[in-house]
Amino acid sequence: MAGRRGFGRVRKRASGRWQAGYIGPDLATHYGPVTFERRQDAEAWLAAESRLIERDEWRPPKVRAATKHASGETLRSFAPLWLDTHRRNDGEPLKDRTREHYEWLLDSRLYPTFGDLPMHLITEDELTAWREGLPKTPTANAHAYALLRGILKTAAKKDRRIDPPAIEGAAKAKTKHETEPATLDELAIIVDNMAPKYRLAILLMTWCALRFGEVAELRRQDVSLGTGKVRVRRGVVRVYGERRVTTPKSGAGARDVTIPPHLVPLVKAHLDEHAQPGPSGLLFPGANGAQVSQSTLNGKPGRRRIIKGRIVNESATGFCKAREAAGRPDLRLHDLRHTGGTLAAQTGATLAELMQRLGHSTPSAAMRYQHAAKDRDKVIAEALSEMAASQNG
Repeated sequence: MAGRRGFGRVRKRASGRWQAGYIGPDLATHYGPVTFERRQDAEAWLAAESRLIERDEWRPPKVRAATKHASGETLRSFAPLWLDTHRRNDGEPLKDRTREHYEWLLDSRLYPTFGDLPMHLITEDELTAWREGLPKTPTANAHAYALLRGILKTAAKKDRRIDPPAIEGAAKAKTKHETEPATLDELAIIVDNMAPKYRLAILLMTWCALRFGEVAELRRQDVSLGTGKVRVRRGVVRVYGERRVTTPKSGAGARDVTIPPHLVPLVKAHLDEHAQPGPSGLLFPGANGAQVSQSTLNGKPGRRRIIKGRIVNESATGFCKAREAAGRPDLRLHDLRHTGGTLAAQTGATLAELMQRLGHSTPSAAMRYQHAAKDRDKVIAEALSEMAASQNG
């Protein structure tokens, strides 16, 4: 089976693998260095070759391969192809937002040190020295290390000289202690201090443990008052400077979440008063009619500015104002989801139930909510003792 494209040709071999080929500027036919397991990988190789021709940087693949083998391929030359051909665990290409993040990590963390270094020369000593010179951004640094390891492991399949170094714990971010979940009293104050049209957004991020992007893209057709469920199938993300609607990052992210019964009347009232009309109407439209932006919902913290020689105190707005009213200036919008996960764990939900409700594909993320619930058990025990003491008194 062969497929014609705008550039090049892809065909399936008897082995079940895919071969890619094209006629180059030298009018000769050139084939990929290997046959590919997936058609998408073969097409990605053709796309990379096409870009080289467009940039007038093309040389015959065999010539490039011989040069790379002699000197060693660099991270800067290999990483773009890796981004084009890498597949997630579900076999799908990288999400746009993930790819943007990886490109940022390459540009800001990896290329300055390793970009032009042959990958077989990236050793444990080189990696250790690199980590010591990184800025104090533990999460980004851990992501950069994990990305480099992933790229090197793929490259090592073609070049046996490459031995991806491993540093224990480098892929895990050593962050400060997590923000404490909001209490129910704090949550009530936050909701009361939000604009009425955004109160339900805060409640859904908490009680249904939804991500901001999931809430922002909710439409009337995603909410069923009859079954009391909200259907999560899309989210809005910011990629390359623009907002895009995309599917969940993993299959687990596509889920139906039951709305706690005490919220259902509030959902109905919101649909009646604030949501756009029609099945595809947004629950939380912004001023321009599109999805509300995170900056709009978040607002701005209060601050003191000097304008034309005068001190001006600017009041906080949006969620920043609401959290200050609750005495929780440390709370972030995403911490509401953490609060919701913790509340769910405190009901005795199993790990599998937490994973399903929060849309986690692996147990590790959901387990932290169970740990939080165990911490809560001590508080419950102390409260029981106080009850017993008051009874005896």
